[in-house]
Amino acid sequence: MVISKNLVVRYFWIIIGILLSIIGLIGIILPGLPTTPVMILAAACFFRSSKKLYTWVIKNKYFGQHVKNFRDYKGIPKKVKLMIITWMWIFVLISVLFGIPDNFLWAKVLASLAAITGTVYIITLRTI
Repeated sequence: MVISKNLVVRYFWIIIGILLSIIGLIGIILPGLPTTPVMILAAACFFRSSKKLYTWVIKNKYFGQHVKNFRDYKGIPKKVKLMIITWMWIFVLISVLFGIPDNFLWAKVLASLAAITGTVYIITLRTI
């Protein structure tokens, strides 16, 4: 663990980690909001600030194993990859086609590029 000695820096990472954890926990019940990537970021914040909170993330029964697999470069199951890509594109297409007004073409393009980037990243992750 790389816990910062500087108290201000530690609290900064703890606050960011808690905010990310809240978003990740909401993602458990709200379809379309990714839990695991957000909890990976929260774990990275806690890795720098709090052993107790970091342990909570990696031992959690809902997302801990996924965070550990990512941390240990083990990858993700093929079924999970397919699910991630499918849900991501469903929500992006709904947003681009119905949610983002036509006069915000830049937002539609940005959302599409983000989805393409996310898809490429998920595909390139190691499959277990």
